[in-house]
Amino acid sequence: MRRYFGIVILFLLFASCGKEQNFVPDYPVNYNITTVEFGITATNGVLLVPNRGVAGLMIVRTPNGYVAFDRCSTVNPEKACAVTPDDNGFTATDPCSGAKYLLLDGSPQKAPAKTSLKRYTVTVTGNAGTGTIHVSN
Repeated sequence: MRRYFGIVILFLLFASCGKEQNFVPDYPVNYNITTVEFGITATNGVLLVPNRGVAGLMIVRTPNGYVAFDRCSTVNPEKACAVTPDDNGFTATDPCSGAKYLLLDGSPQKAPAKTSLKRYTVTVTGNAGTGTIHVSN
């Protein structure tokens, strides 16, 4: 009985030592843009901001307001492969793996993606004409 119990414990120890989940690391983000600037520089309601976050920021205007994601793909994030918005403005593709993400909420839409894009907090102050979009974490 002891031997059986020992084998079960040993099996559980090795089973729990699997590969650690890949994740996009935390990186300080503090970015502001006016709603007017966003309207001028965004393409299809998506603004790409380089040199912020891990692989750049992607700010998206949705029917419910603005959302912001790190462009770093959640597939092999150690490679920091930046997703690229598709021409339709609804999805973004990881050029390294072919994974697709929905830009409304960052959720994975096509394998090998299993995890949503890293999302940042977006606060909009002021009114639509002269407001400011603030992205932070």
